[in-house]
Amino acid sequence: MSLESPTLGGRLPGWPPFIRELDATLSVHSQYVLSGNLYDSFLAPSLDGPARLLPLRDLLWDSLRSSGFSCIIVYDPVDGLQVLPEGDEEAAASAARLIGKLPKKDEVPSLEGLTRHLAAVARPAENVRAAFVLDSASRIARTPTEMEPAERDFFRFCAKLSRTARPVRVPGARPKPLYNPVLWLVERPGDLPAWLTGGNDNIREITIPRPHLGDRQETARLLARAFGVTDAGADDAASAACDAFAEQADGLTLQSMIEVTRLAKERNVELGDLPDAVRTYKLGVLDNPWSRGHLRRRVLDGEKRVPERVIGQPQAVTKTLDILKRAVLGLSGAQATRSGSRPRGVLFFAGPTGTGKTELAKAVTELVFGDESAYLRFDMSEFSAEGSGDRLIGAPPGYVGHEAGGELTNAVREDPFRVILFDEIEKAHPRILDKFLQILEDGRLTDGRGNTVHFSESILIFTSNLGMSVPAAPALTAGAGGGPRIRNVHPGMPYPEVEASIKSAVADHFTDVLNRPELLNRFGDNIVVFDFIGADAADKIFDLQFANICRRVAEEHRLVLTVRGEPLQALRESCTAELDKGGRGIGMALESAFVNPLARALFDRELVPDERVTVTGLRREGGIVHLDVQ
Repeated sequence: MSLESPTLGGRLPGWPPFIRELDATLSVHSQYVLSGNLYDSFLAPSLDGPARLLPLRDLLWDSLRSSGFSCIIVYDPVDGLQVLPEGDEEAAASAARLIGKLPKKDEVPSLEGLTRHLAAVARPAENVRAAFVLDSASRIARTPTEMEPAERDFFRFCAKLSRTARPVRVPGARPKPLYNPVLWLVERPGDLPAWLTGGNDNIREITIPRPHLGDRQETARLLARAFGVTDAGADDAASAACDAFAEQADGLTLQSMIEVTRLAKERNVELGDLPDAVRTYKLGVLDNPWSRGHLRRRVLDGEKRVPERVIGQPQAVTKTLDILKRAVLGLSGAQATRSGSRPRGVLFFAGPTGTGKTELAKAVTELVFGDESAYLRFDMSEFSAEGSGDRLIGAPPGYVGHEAGGELTNAVREDPFRVILFDEIEKAHPRILDKFLQILEDGRLTDGRGNTVHFSESILIFTSNLGMSVPAAPALTAGAGGGPRIRNVHPGMPYPEVEASIKSAVADHFTDVLNRPELLNRFGDNIVVFDFIGADAADKIFDLQFANICRRVAEEHRLVLTVRGEPLQALRESCTAELDKGGRGIGMALESAFVNPLARALFDRELVPDERVTVTGLRREGGIVHLDVQ
């Protein structure tokens, strides 16, 4: 059996930190609980040549053998006992010297049999160094708090074994006594009984993290060989492509990078286009609306169509389209070192109610995706309670509804190409805002089931009425959650003053009230302030909504509805007299002053298809509007 392996501990850098930690403490700990990124591949150095990518079992063996270990015995609840390295007669003989005759393949030992095997390895009768790995140890007990008697006895024995284990001396590179370690591989440390590890200095808990950027860069250079690049460091173009691959793979494991490379080779993707393969791997979809050639033309056409839909907001529309153009070109967050995983676009709509914030969100959806069904809205007033965030990402394991997942995460997993509107964000509980911080920074979110959802192809729009009023006496009401308030902006103010006042109030809210300045920083200059509806815009909105009423009457009853000039002008003046509520207020006034009396008048008539109905007068009697209809 070959023992050619790079030495460990502090003698040779390059091994994963958790392996160096395990190797350095074999003389003082008899058991280890390994959790976290267990099913990844890991970078391991070689004596000559580049690093290697090894699964955890092979990595453990490759590291332990340099310390004089003869084998690793692995218990798996499905496959039973196995000896590593597989097929090595000397390793099998060493295992047999410790635990006796090995069970047949696929024969899973009982907990009683497993107890005997563990004792034979941790308290060896002969000086044989071996490790015992309990794979999928989270599944040994039904739950760590409600165990069957046999399960409880097993863990009690393991707790005692951790204190009675015997270190072993063998000649070689490390002749001093080392324990034959028992390695528990668990999904979470809490999957084992708390009394097993709590206060037990003989058991060491080690969390295996996900790979950092340096690991991903080194892995990308190793995987470049699949594209015929033997030394990516010597080729500037290949090196840049590998760095882009590593950055785009933020949040992925090294094993996922291997799978992305396989996917790229299957689809005949070149090394420089690996980020596109990463997107396909993350999102699970091949068609990318952002890469469609006609999208730029649609946005250019939108410069004419969106102002016709969102009336009286030229500044807001222009800034929104600028941010949208940036998203189409893939330049959102381009100033950051790593921006590939962030959302395509982030917008924060602020300003008076009824001025077109939601309508502009729908217009953006139709513009980019050609379908308003890609628009997803969450009313954040429904998420004011601390625990309501479970609706977005799903309940934690063990809680009711855990299997259902979250409304937000499920929707984005189903279709990652969406416009997501979070309406009235200031009404959400502050703890829920932490979820948005993760989305805005990393472009991903992990749901209650442990699945990662990516937002890199979504546009996020937040709306708020912040800044419309401010506390009358901040010094007196600070921390009180209430108190008198005064208007901060009002109709007739020049737009630059409205914009400055609202932005200042938004900044104060996130910084002083919520104590979330980091979230405000993620929005940056993407805060789009809407203006009050002016007189000209009000007339256009009135005309648009009045035309909608006439069209609905024609569609529903095949009637031709007309209103003579004098009552129409009176109706216009009445509906546009107060613009504090914006376009929505005009609609409510039209409904009250025209739709209701019209319905009353038509209800009393025998309607004949293609009949002409003319409103000749409008009068108010006792607070009720009546129409004179011919």
